[in-house]
Amino acid sequence: MSGKIKSRNAANADSIAGSVSCDERILRDCHQMYIDTDSGLIAIAQSVGVTLLPPRKKINVMLMGNHSAGKSSFINWYVEEHIQRTGVAIETQGFSFVTSGRKRESLTGNATLHLYPHFKPLQEFKGVSEYLSTEICTSRQKRFSLVTFVDTPGLVDGDMKYPFDVDQAILWLGELCDLILVFFDPMGQALCKRTLNIVENLNEQQGDRLRFYLSKADEAGGESDRQRVMMQIVQELCKRPGLNKCGFDMPTIYVPNPNKPSRCVNQIEEACRTIEKTINQTVQNTLNSLEKDCKLITEAITDTLYNDRQCSIENRRARFKGCVWGMLGFTVPLLLLIFLVLGTLSREILELMLGDKGTEALSLYVAPAVKVFESLSAQVQLYSCVALVLLSFIFLLLARFSFRTKPTLSGKQKRQLQEKLEYVQEVVKTKKKNLYEEYLRQSVGDQDMN
Repeated sequence: MSGKIKSRNAANADSIAGSVSCDERILRDCHQMYIDTDSGLIAIAQSVGVTLLPPRKKINVMLMGNHSAGKSSFINWYVEEHIQRTGVAIETQGFSFVTSGRKRESLTGNATLHLYPHFKPLQEFKGVSEYLSTEICTSRQKRFSLVTFVDTPGLVDGDMKYPFDVDQAILWLGELCDLILVFFDPMGQALCKRTLNIVENLNEQQGDRLRFYLSKADEAGGESDRQRVMMQIVQELCKRPGLNKCGFDMPTIYVPNPNKPSRCVNQIEEACRTIEKTINQTVQNTLNSLEKDCKLITEAITDTLYNDRQCSIENRRARFKGCVWGMLGFTVPLLLLIFLVLGTLSREILELMLGDKGTEALSLYVAPAVKVFESLSAQVQLYSCVALVLLSFIFLLLARFSFRTKPTLSGKQKRQLQEKLEYVQEVVKTKKKNLYEEYLRQSVGDQDMN
């Protein structure tokens, strides 16, 4: 699978002259709205106990198939640079990530995992880390600025031993990829059982992301030969219950070579359109997720402020109850002390202290209680005093427990939450609306936007 690849200098010139696409700008702006240190949605959400994940700025497209199926050649053709090694031999023995960047660079395993932290669980597969690499190139051809290709090892049957569990690693990567392109070549390895087994397992969870292609279709001979190969592949796939789909589609593709014209129908642009559709869907999903996350944050902040108000009301009630119990707790021993003191004072001293009218009023209200208390035996009087002291102690305990309040937000914290709420409702939602209109304006006219 060979073809004319644009030189690196030409690709660099295109990257300099090219401008950032609308979709790329939307994904970049959405990503920035999440990760901004001061006013990012992730930081705002964390302040109210909500965990958010930032949207990715690119889609992940995984290419898989048997060895020499043309996966690396397709990547080279798409980016119009010679990034991946190609040939009949098994060149790609590990996982290679191909992405766009500011300058041409090759990264090893550890650097790759730092660049893609969401792929760090790959380290759990023994031996995989040593076979990870990243190729960064400056190409901006097609929609490459929004794509990260994941080139997987060529799959073979028999005694071929891999330095890691390639089947499980591919299945794990399939969960994180937005699109999975499966290449079958017509040169005898298309029915590789390892490939078919992995495809069947991927289909169980990621069936909507799988796309099948007959690669190197120009090398399959005549049209009858191609049809025979495709029928063999389709029959083998349909033997697997999960892959027996209605309307099974397998476009024929090959890298066009001006020096080797072919009469075979080349549907390689169909693969490009599939990638573009996935990008468009990702942009829509990102904008929809932004709206949902804004709503989630708004509800969380509103609930936090409402709960804080309820806690403040409950705290005021608790303080009032505490004051009542405390007053009762101090009132009982105080009255007991007054009764005892007044009972020991003579009438002359009371008249001197309170006057005639005061003494008469005091006698009117206190004398009956004093008489009742004096009529009791000494033992009963002691028990009564002890009971009144215990009652006072119980009142004071109730007062202490009632004064236990729930923590509330400070005035500064409430102002900050209110500011965050206004920022999400007014600034972020407005940006989201503008981004959505900018995205839709690519497809419809301004007159249809109203």
